[in-house]
Amino acid sequence: MKKTLLLFGFSFLLTAGAFAQSQKAMLYSRDPVLAKNKKIVYDFWRSVLEGGHMELTPQYLTETYIQHNPNVPTGRQGFIDFFSKFAKARPIVDTVQQPLISIVAEGNLVVTSYKEVHPDPKDPTKKYTTTSFDMFRIENGKIAEHWDADLKE
Repeated sequence: MKKTLLLFGFSFLLTAGAFAQSQKAMLYSRDPVLAKNKKIVYDFWRSVLEGGHMELTPQYLTETYIQHNPNVPTGRQGFIDFFSKFAKARPIVDTVQQPLISIVAEGNLVVTSYKEVHPDPKDPTKKYTTTSFDMFRIENGKIAEHWDADLKE
């Protein structure tokens, strides 16, 4: 029990420190390949997902892109078709607008985590905070695969 609490406390401190980091600092890695992979995911998020520029998708996703989110079709064209239904192109800004906690890269994988606030299902007058995660596999300089914890809608 003490080890679990200690691990939780340590994890909390690391996460709290990540809130304070600038997003540009999160892109740093001593390994230039890992730094490049982080930047690919970061730019994809800003340009395509938040910026709504579906025309830039081929720059970031492989044609054979594999999607593990049960609500989004697999394949680059499936991604474009799905998000084009509601994406509205707007100016691309320098930072991710969603509350980004961290960007971690290891091998060909990049994991991003975000702070989320939701209404409490037991009391809609209250809110609770949680974290969401996305993981991307990079192949030849593009995103080839994506995972998240979304449930089927």
